[in-house]
Amino acid sequence: MADTAEALGWIASSFNGQPSRRLEIVGVTVTNGKTTTVTLLHDLFQGLGHRAGLLSTVENRVGEQVLPATHTTPDPLAIHRLLSEMAEAGCGYAFMEVSSHAAHQRRIAGIHFRGAVFTNLTRDHLDYHKTFKAYIEAKKLFFDHLPKTAFALINADDKHGRVMVQNTAARLHTYSLQNLADFRAKLVENTLLGLELEVEGAPFFSRLIGAFNAYNLLAAYGVARLLGFDPQQVLTVLSGLRAAEGRFSHIQDAERRTGIVDYAHTPDALEKVLKTIAGLREPGARVITVVGCGGDRDQGKRPLMARIACDHSQQVILTSDNPRFEDPEAILDDMEEGLPEDAAAKVLRIEKRREAIRTAVQIARPGDIVLVAGKGHEKYQEIKGVRYDFDDLNELKRAMAK
Repeated sequence: MADTAEALGWIASSFNGQPSRRLEIVGVTVTNGKTTTVTLLHDLFQGLGHRAGLLSTVENRVGEQVLPATHTTPDPLAIHRLLSEMAEAGCGYAFMEVSSHAAHQRRIAGIHFRGAVFTNLTRDHLDYHKTFKAYIEAKKLFFDHLPKTAFALINADDKHGRVMVQNTAARLHTYSLQNLADFRAKLVENTLLGLELEVEGAPFFSRLIGAFNAYNLLAAYGVARLLGFDPQQVLTVLSGLRAAEGRFSHIQDAERRTGIVDYAHTPDALEKVLKTIAGLREPGARVITVVGCGGDRDQGKRPLMARIACDHSQQVILTSDNPRFEDPEAILDDMEEGLPEDAAAKVLRIEKRREAIRTAVQIARPGDIVLVAGKGHEKYQEIKGVRYDFDDLNELKRAMAK
C-alpha cells in the first residue's frame, strides 16, 4: 500500500462502510473523563433498551460481551473489526473514546460519526505531542473532520471548548453547570453518597461523586437528548448507573477510614479529585495522598503532580507508578523538585507501591481519607517491559482489613 491514506481507504472499503452506516457512533475526546463518559453512555443506552457497543481504555463491549482493551483508541483495523462485530450483533449505537494520538495518527479515518463530545482539556501526553498547542490541535482534528450531519457537544465551562469547534461543519450544542447552554444543570449537593443535581429544572440523584462527574453525567444526558430520547427516561436510567472501574472507587472500614482509588494521572485530574475530597472530609480529618508518575512519559508534569498533592493533602506519600524502563528513584527525584521548601514534614518517599499504600492506611485515623492516585483500573505495574500483577483497590482493601 502506497501510504496511510490508501491503507485507511482499504480498511473502510473492506467493511463496505457498513459499521459506520448501521451504527450511530459517538466519540468522546477530553483529557479527563473519557472513560467515565463513554461507559455512562453505553450503560445508559443499554438501560434504555438498545444494544450498544463500547470502545474504552478499561474494556471494549459488544452489547453484554466484554472484550479486553489494549489502547484507549485501537488501531484502524481493530476499530473497524469491532464496529463490524457490533453491527453484526445488532447494536444500534457505539460509544468510543477518541484519544489525541488516534486523531493525530488518523486511526479514526473512515468512521462516520453521528456526534462528538468535548468535556475538558488540560496538560497531557506532551511526551508525544511536545507542546500543549500541538496537543490542542490534535484534539481539534476530530471536530474538524465531522460532517454537517453530525452534532458537536461541548462543555461551555471549559475555555478550550470553542477552540475545538472553530472549523467544524457539525451542528454545535453546549452543556454547562455555570453558564447559559443548551443543556444545563445545577449542582445542589456533593457527598460520599453521591451527587444531587437539578438537570433542566428536574431533580436528579446519582451515586457518582464529584463535580467532574456532574459534567460527565450532563454530557451523557446531552448526547441522549440529541439522539432523540425522552429526558425523564434518560434521567431515570442515569440515576442508577455507576462510574467506570477505577474512577473514584471508594471503600470504608469499621474505623470510618475511607479509601479512594482514582485514575487521576494528570495534574488537572489530581487537583479535581483532591478538591472534591476536600469538600467531603469531616472537620479535622486528614487527606493522605499516595501518588507517583509513569516512566517514559511527560517528565514536565512530575513536579506539578507532587506540588498539587502537597497543596491539597495533609500527608503525601510519593511512590512508584508504572516506571517502565526508567529508574523509579529518578522519577521520584523529578517529583520532589515540585515540593515547596516547607513540605518535608508531611511528605514521605516510599518507592515500593504496596508498602506506600499500607503505610498510608497505617497512619490514617478515624475519619481520614486515603487517596491512591494514578493507576485506577489497571491490574498491573509495568517495570522494565514486564507487567506484574498489581491492583490498587485490592491492595487498599487488604491494608484496610488488617
